[in-house]
Amino acid sequence: MKVTVVGAGAVGASCAEYIAIKDFASEVVILDIKEGFAEGKAMDLMQTASLNSFDTKITGSTNDYAKTANSDVCVITSGIPRKPGMTREELIGINAGIVKTVSANLIEQSPNTIIIVVSNPMDTMTYLVHKTTGLAKNKIIGMGGALDSARFKYRLAEALGAPISDVDGMVIGGHSDKGMVPLTRLATRNSVPVSEFISAERLEKVAAETKVGGATLTGLLGTSAWYAPGAAVSGMVQAIACDTKKIFPCSTLLEGEFGLSDLCIGVPVVLGKNGIESIVEINLNDAEKAHLATSAEGVKATNGLLEL
Repeated sequence: MKVTVVGAGAVGASCAEYIAIKDFASEVVILDIKEGFAEGKAMDLMQTASLNSFDTKITGSTNDYAKTANSDVCVITSGIPRKPGMTREELIGINAGIVKTVSANLIEQSPNTIIIVVSNPMDTMTYLVHKTTGLAKNKIIGMGGALDSARFKYRLAEALGAPISDVDGMVIGGHSDKGMVPLTRLATRNSVPVSEFISAERLEKVAAETKVGGATLTGLLGTSAWYAPGAAVSGMVQAIACDTKKIFPCSTLLEGEFGLSDLCIGVPVVLGKNGIESIVEINLNDAEKAHLATSAEGVKATNGLLEL
């Protein structure tokens, strides 16, 4: 298993670190346009190998896509990060050009690769890769839902006063502050609905805090978060590499599922060696369907800003 991570910034480096530490990949290539930056990150990470007991080889490259050849999975984190007060949608003009060029270069070297898109606005960047590369739809995956669900579970555990291993929950919809649809009705603590433990008002607050999870961290850090995004990507890559058939909410191209078409948005999918093995069309109530439809309208509006 060879994995390429494009972008050696905080998110890309965290992706590479978590993938290497889990020790399921033979090689991770980090690529960046800044001279020597990826090489330095790779060397620094390799010097942790004996300390963290992994054998994954980490290689850095300054814009030499030949070193990414025959990658099984490619992760695109490149683009400018969100700054305080900036929405994910405001990033589209700059990041669309970057993602289009990067994905074309990756596929030239690895025509059978699976691409995971992290760059924001993520749902629109995932759609862009679909529209410009010709890769099969199961091989293009947007990361957002896995991250949003992790943030949802963090807030649920906080509200419940429970260990996070006891908590399960999922966020679908667009990867944006207004587009997320935390499925509070289906959230559980050790298989018991969380509504048995906390009030509807507290659960509503959990959902609201989840939606602004990224913006909250951007305000505190002065830039986008990186640990949780890196961990979300590593979990998805591991599911593909090890063919675990694990369910993640991911941004995928819909063609009638959930009543939606011609857009990429977060829904539950099964991940395995072929990328997206199947879309899990769970039963939503009327309110959840309405929220997902509204989220889809927002994603389509952002997609309309693309110059395809």
